Amino acid sequence: MFHKYRTIFISLLCLLLTVNQNLHITGASGVERAVRIKKETILSNKSTTKLYNIVKQVDYNEDLEHLIIDIVTEMLGELNCLAIINDNNQQDIFGGRFFKSLGSIPYYKVLVEDKEDLQSPNYRTLSVILHVKRAGCEAYILLISNGGKVSRFLIFGDRHRVLDTRAKFILLYDNRLFHPNLHYLWKKIVNVVFLRQHRRHHTSVLIGHQVIRSWYDISTVPFPSPIHKTFIPHHLDTWHHGKFHSGADLFREKTLDLRGQQLKVVTFQHIPASTKLATPPLRMDGTVEGSGSVIFGGLEIEVLRTLATVMNFHPDVYEAENADVEQWGRKQLNGSYSGLLGEVMSGEADVALGNLYYIPYYLELMDLTIPYTTQCLTFLTPESLTDNSWMTLILPFRPVMWAAVLVAMILAGFVFYALASYHHHIVSTVDVQTHDIVMVQGRGRANDSKMVHVHEEGKETGKGLYLFSELENGILYTYGMLLLISLPKLPSGWSLRVLTGCWWIYCILLVVAYRASMTAILTNPTPRVTIDTLDQLVDHHITCGGWGEDIKQFFLTSLDTSGQKIGLKFEVIYDSDLAVERVAKGEFAYYENIYFLQYLRVRRQLALKQAETKKDVNYYQESKERNLHIMHDCVIHMPISIGLQKNSPLKTHMDRFLRCIVEAGLVKKWLNDVMLNITSADNTPKEEDSNKPLMNLHKLYGAFVALGVGYFISICALTGENIHWQCVVKKSSIYDKYAINIYYDHKKSLKMLKNN
Repeated sequence: MFHKYRTIFISLLCLLLTVNQNLHITGASGVERAVRIKKETILSNKSTTKLYNIVKQVDYNEDLEHLIIDIVTEMLGELNCLAIINDNNQQDIFGGRFFKSLGSIPYYKVLVEDKEDLQSPNYRTLSVILHVKRAGCEAYILLISNGGKVSRFLIFGDRHRVLDTRAKFILLYDNRLFHPNLHYLWKKIVNVVFLRQHRRHHTSVLIGHQVIRSWYDISTVPFPSPIHKTFIPHHLDTWHHGKFHSGADLFREKTLDLRGQQLKVVTFQHIPASTKLATPPLRMDGTVEGSGSVIFGGLEIEVLRTLATVMNFHPDVYEAENADVEQWGRKQLNGSYSGLLGEVMSGEADVALGNLYYIPYYLELMDLTIPYTTQCLTFLTPESLTDNSWMTLILPFRPVMWAAVLVAMILAGFVFYALASYHHHIVSTVDVQTHDIVMVQGRGRANDSKMVHVHEEGKETGKGLYLFSELENGILYTYGMLLLISLPKLPSGWSLRVLTGCWWIYCILLVVAYRASMTAILTNPTPRVTIDTLDQLVDHHITCGGWGEDIKQFFLTSLDTSGQKIGLKFEVIYDSDLAVERVAKGEFAYYENIYFLQYLRVRRQLALKQAETKKDVNYYQESKERNLHIMHDCVIHMPISIGLQKNSPLKTHMDRFLRCIVEAGLVKKWLNDVMLNITSADNTPKEEDSNKPLMNLHKLYGAFVALGVGYFISICALTGENIHWQCVVKKSSIYDKYAINIYYDHKKSLKMLKNN
């Protein structure tokens, strides 16, 4: 009888095992539920051993299902969605009981085929994983029996960032997951539990054979303790008979308190992020004495110290190999990186300090914290590229004003000449008409007296018109009034007198304004010719450059036309000292943050002062070619962050504490402390010092140039007059050196006849 019931029970179990549910993507949030059911009929009752193995497998999967349900139930209050990735061996765990325990929590389910390589998953699997990443699911259940396949999947997810490594992971224990080549993963995936199954034998009453009952050891990674050559999991709890042994928190927060562990921090000297305060002494053989660590200070060092205090870790600050040359690092031929980037990407450094820009270039290679400040990125340009001392005389007026003055000067001479000619014509006409009337009518003595009076008035008027009766005289006397030279005689005729008065008022106002502006220019420092906008830099002949190909790409892909033109002539340069020398020669503009540019300028000033003290004339003269000027306009206000390893678990709490540091105003205070010595040592003339009364011979170059031009024109005019006297006047037939007036009277009479 007992054997009969046992056979019926085993047959029912066999029928239940034929149903295989395959859920690809499903969720309680409205995502379509896809179910694939495979039906296989097992009708073989030939071997009791085979049925015993089936019952044993059912017992194992049932225990694991209960364990998974218990773990997920404890996390329900913290989950927004759940990702399930399993293979065919673990498919029966996720049944109605499991999904009922999720309640309304959305979930995504992926069934991995046995032949699928998870280091290069197929399109369907990858699309679901990417959707899970975008949804921000906070838990992953990876129940895949093959530990090698799981490790390849984790490598793929970390390399391409398709997995949220800061989420909670549930994995089956497998020694292949703890290979030394995978230790770097367990420094990033720290919220993980490993389920290790153990078997205990007992006698089954139903079957009459020994049945294996399972219990599970639950462990995790030993974070924040370092992983040495051998991976030793940290035991958390034990699950047996449907309950946990100690009820420990399986997903304890591990990154808030790092328990005094040491973090490797790579940096190099770059103002204001970090600066060398001291270097270790060297032995006689050239080796470093002591630990060999360099003492650093700076803005990011202060931020790091605060984070170390709050998060309870010890920073070990060091420089990468050949840091002075490599700095941030460059991509090598084998695909690796040197410098700071190489240390972070290889896993040697946990944190990177180096004034890292929050740009896609760095975000692809590492993680960046939230920006803690923004910096003005601009160009260091040469100053006083052209000497404008010769322009001193024309600087008081703007070009438009000078154009108006020149037009007035040209027109005024012609206007005076035109009025004088017109007035002379009127007087001559009246005189002729009066003389004709008197001659015809033959009136008495009164009329004769009147005729004589009109004739004398016309004669007197003609004498007063000689100042402007000739064009060259009109222009000459007009220019003379601008120089406040008085006329030898006031012109007769009211039209000319009124015009002369207006012209005198104009000349006085113009001269007073010119003198006042000239006085201000001569008493102020010499005008500095600088490049202060991006458009001016584009129009100038000098080339531009900076550190790294990413900066050049930034300008080339700029939406601004000026930025694109800068990118076309942008030169990548990896030596800042060489860049400063080229800037001083007036042939280069160097791109960096404004604080580092100020540091470079002060360092050059100190070098020049030291050279002058040592009387190194050659170096001093060569180095004094150009002053260094920081362009006023910022190309961009760039966010600055701290670098972390890719998928670093420290990012969440570092972002949180960095935000508190910024809100407290500590970043601004530390920045002022770092730049205090540099600012105080900067002796560049400030704009507020421009009102100091300074006068030197250099400013009078313009006057000397004007005098030289005047003397040159005068000499040319004198030479022309002498040539005309020798070649024209002396060779005339009426020329007599004892009666020169005969020559000029003859010339004047010919001109009058020509006019009549």
